[in-house]
Amino acid sequence: MVGLAALTFTVLEPTGVERPLVVEIPHAGLLIDPSAMASLVAPSRSVGQDADLFVDELYAGAPRLGASVLVAHASRYVCDLNRDETDVDSHAIDGGSGSAHPHGLIWRLTTEGRPALNAPLSAAEYERRLNVYYRPYHAALKRLLDSKLERFGYVVLLAAHSMPSSGRAGHLDTGAERAQIVPGTRGRTSAHGSVIDCPERLAKRYNWSVVHDQPYKGGYTTGHYGRPPTGVHVVQVELNRSLYMNEHTLERREPGFSATRSYCDDLVKALAALPGQPLKPAS
Repeated sequence: MVGLAALTFTVLEPTGVERPLVVEIPHAGLLIDPSAMASLVAPSRSVGQDADLFVDELYAGAPRLGASVLVAHASRYVCDLNRDETDVDSHAIDGGSGSAHPHGLIWRLTTEGRPALNAPLSAAEYERRLNVYYRPYHAALKRLLDSKLERFGYVVLLAAHSMPSSGRAGHLDTGAERAQIVPGTRGRTSAHGSVIDCPERLAKRYNWSVVHDQPYKGGYTTGHYGRPPTGVHVVQVELNRSLYMNEHTLERREPGFSATRSYCDDLVKALAALPGQPLKPAS
């Protein structure tokens, strides 16, 4: 168990001058351990399509730019780290009594609506996943945020994600084309305006389209940790996958990959350089 836990996420400390910025990447991983594999019937293609493939590589320059980075390695089909611990489909856990949402902490269906589990998980397996994956990840994230908050008086958390270029079957916007950059801030409530506007300002330099909060307004991490009055500012940034990859073959695509990586570097630099005074709690 200790060996497995050590593989579930990585914390990358700044190699450049430390900045009050944390980048968390919860969905890029593909790890599925044997216990989780035994109950999983989702097609391997769905595992790839529902991962934020390559986002960890796109933000690989963040430590050099002074950010702390938290990267999860497990597939979201094992445990979705951007959900509340209690967001459990009543049909996904044996004896569960949570919501009927099939894409909660444990995904019962793929995005296209195919079965992801061969049967509801036992309560013991659910608790195992919480203890091995979910709780250690969020404990590490909280430690990073608390450390930055103590040192700088404020902290910016960039929740780094990617999204399909159009709504797939099972999405509320099925078939609709999506913007190239989607900042999610729960209706501009999870961060100061300077943080919220930063992804859009940079995207305009690349001639990329931006829509805030649609179709993703920010998940659990954004809502739970984003508390501007306390000095914690969170913005979730969704990158349109068509910018940097072939969504059918699931391969990187150039020159888009290099351009998107440059955008991610620029975003990290810009967020790290924001003036601290409006971001600090009012005295």
